[in-house]
Amino acid sequence: MDNTKPIRLNKFIAQCGIASRRGADDLVFSGKVSVNGKLADSPGYKVDPTSDIVKVNNKTIGLQSTAQNITLMINKPIEVVTTASDPQGRTTVLDLLPEKFKKIRPFPVGRLDYFSEGLLLLTTDGDLCYRLTHPKFHLPKVYRVTVRGRVPDAVLKTMRSGMTLEDGEKLAPVLIDLKKYTDGKQILDMTLTQGVNRQIRRMFAESDITILKLRRTKQGPLNIGSLKPGKWRELSERELASLKKAVELA
Repeated sequence: MDNTKPIRLNKFIAQCGIASRRGADDLVFSGKVSVNGKLADSPGYKVDPTSDIVKVNNKTIGLQSTAQNITLMINKPIEVVTTASDPQGRTTVLDLLPEKFKKIRPFPVGRLDYFSEGLLLLTTDGDLCYRLTHPKFHLPKVYRVTVRGRVPDAVLKTMRSGMTLEDGEKLAPVLIDLKKYTDGKQILDMTLTQGVNRQIRRMFAESDITILKLRRTKQGPLNIGSLKPGKWRELSERELASLKKAVELA
C-alpha cells in the first residue's frame, strides 16, 4: 500500500481498521468524520495519509500496516447479532472475542442473521473486507440447511434453475446437494453465488417450507471444519493467502 498518494476518505477509514468502506460511508453521512477540522460531506473526498488530520467521533485516526491487521473466523451461534454493538443489549460477535481483540475492534465481513449460525469472518483489513462484500468479488458460500419434511422435487428444480421471489428479485441458480432424510427432517447443502439478504430463508418461506436450522459451513476457500459454536481462531497464513487470492488482492 502506497501511503504517499491521496486516497478516498472511505478507503482511508477502512484501512485504519475503523469500519468497512460501507460503514465508513455511513460515518461520513452521519457527520462523524472531519478532515483538518472541517466536517466531511463526501466519502469520496481525497485525503493525504501523510499530512491530513482525519478524525472519527473526534478521535484522530491513522493507518496501520498490513502486518498489524488480523482476520478471524468465528463459528457464530444462534441468538448472537453480527454487529460491533447492539442498542438492545444482545450478545454481539465481538462479545465472543478475548479482550485483546475487542480493543482493536475487527469488523464483521457481511452478516449472518440472528437465528443463523456458522462461519463468519471478522477483520481489521479494510481492503479485504471491501473485496469480500463487493458483488464483483462475491465468493460462493455453502450452507447446511435442515428443514421440516421433504423438499418437493418441483421446489428443488425451481431453486436449481434460478428462482424469482415474490417481490420480483431474481436469484441465480443454487447448487443443492441432498443429504439424509430422517425423523421427518431433510438435510441439504446449498451453495449460493450471490449476496442476497436472507436468501435461503426467503426461498423456503415462499415455498411454505419451515427451516429448522441454518448453518454456514464454507466461504470461498475457507471451511469451518471442527470449530465449535461460539469459538474463534485466526486464519492461518495459508488460509489468508488463499482468501486474498480469491478476491484478487494477491
